[in-house]
Amino acid sequence: MTVAHINRIGVAVPDHDIHAPFVAFARTLLVGERDRRLFDRMAERAGIAHRYSIFPEGNLAAGEVDATGFYRRGEFPGTAARMARYRPEALELALRAVEAIDIGAERHRITHLIVASCTGFVAPGLDLLLAERLGLARDVERTIVGFMGCAAAVPALRLAHHAVRSDPAARVLVVTVELSTLHLQETDSLESVLSFLLFGDGAAAALVTAEPAGIALEDFRATVIPETKGLITWRIGDQGFDMFLSGDVPLRIAQALRQELAAGEDGLLRGSQTADIALWAVHGGGRTVLDAVEAGLALDPAALRPSREVLHDYGNMSSATVMFVLHRMMRAVPQSAAQPGIAIAFGPGMVAESFRFRLGGG
Repeated sequence: MTVAHINRIGVAVPDHDIHAPFVAFARTLLVGERDRRLFDRMAERAGIAHRYSIFPEGNLAAGEVDATGFYRRGEFPGTAARMARYRPEALELALRAVEAIDIGAERHRITHLIVASCTGFVAPGLDLLLAERLGLARDVERTIVGFMGCAAAVPALRLAHHAVRSDPAARVLVVTVELSTLHLQETDSLESVLSFLLFGDGAAAALVTAEPAGIALEDFRATVIPETKGLITWRIGDQGFDMFLSGDVPLRIAQALRQELAAGEDGLLRGSQTADIALWAVHGGGRTVLDAVEAGLALDPAALRPSREVLHDYGNMSSATVMFVLHRMMRAVPQSAAQPGIAIAFGPGMVAESFRFRLGGG
């Protein structure tokens, strides 16, 4: 049976590191000193040092939120203005990620293009815009994976997996691109401000083929965690997209993962033990989410080091995040030693999307 492989992964972030400037700005949004102290404590414990944005930082002393004037105090832009900005910025960031995998002269051999994004809408879509800019064949098969949130990279890879298994000659370009900082809100809600503390912009691109090099994709599994659909929501509002993250998310993830372990052959590990899994590529939705995965699966603290490093260096880039973790693993794991792994990402639903893989041995 044909095995699909992620041959290469490329990643890209905008040029502007806005994490520290955002922390300073966020404190000006909060009204009470109690909320400011709590925010400071959570920011210090977030496990994030850098996040990147398409917007350069502004001069807070001069009343600027960002240097371009897109966000103005008391006049934050509506959804239409944000979507107008999404089209060119998302396209350029996606192109930078694709350039990092250097498809070069083989671009005419790409048979499928799959694009995942939940932070913007445009038609013609990013799939058509990317295909045109990259010079892909006019008959390339295109798919948009839209509005599936932080878990979307896994369904995108699953589509690539199916394409290669059905046609071993298929060469699939998978792109995830998210501009999370395009949806900043001017609010004094501590819960909302803390959610903004997590997110950054980023893009990743992967080439998936039957060539036996890189990450071998084994099987995929999607699980809806019961009675959790209100815990993560992402809705279109008049002032951009409105994110809600319940504080109960980590607890419910830990509970669900304990149940998965108890399910044996029918669970996440398909009858394996956690000790049998060398690599854990977990979407870093936040420090508490990674803590919940570690606790729920009873993992050694070192198991999630790549995920924590990506969270530290880039924050939560929604669907692109788990691709950054896989990219880091591909650079770190010797290709001579095949190691089994599991990738997991969580999204609205709540849904846990996962797949088993092997890295190395090529």
